[in-house]
Amino acid sequence: MTLQQRIQDDMKAALRAKQTERLGAIRLLLAAIKQKEVDERVTLDDAGVIAVVDKLLKQRRDAIAAYEQAGRSDLAAKERAEAEVLQAYLPARLDAQAVAAAVQTIVARVAEELGRRPGAADMGKVMAAAKAELAGRAEMAQVSAAVKAALAG
Repeated sequence: MTLQQRIQDDMKAALRAKQTERLGAIRLLLAAIKQKEVDERVTLDDAGVIAVVDKLLKQRRDAIAAYEQAGRSDLAAKERAEAEVLQAYLPARLDAQAVAAAVQTIVARVAEELGRRPGAADMGKVMAAAKAELAGRAEMAQVSAAVKAALAG
């Protein structure tokens, strides 16, 4: 079963159970997936769906911070509930050590491709490889920091 099929099954289950908040978050996710598929004229695989979920989660985190800063705890709570539903569709997150180890492996692979040790100018190549491999499993800000440290050291 693909991730998209699982999300659709969860939507049907939430509809039957009359879980309106959960249903709203899942419908929002399915709409974002459909929009991406229409815009790019592709059918998303699991990695593409994870990228959409990751993007929506980042939007929720930004909204939570903005609402809390504005003193709107009611809206922040709604965003937190949506984020909790979305989080269930991501694979387990890697800790900082696992991210650093994965980045080291990626840097070594890019070094083989380039025939030399990558430097700061090669950050884009390393980040592209890291994003493809670690999407949904790690925060990209954390990956970026690990790549910078690996290329500097």
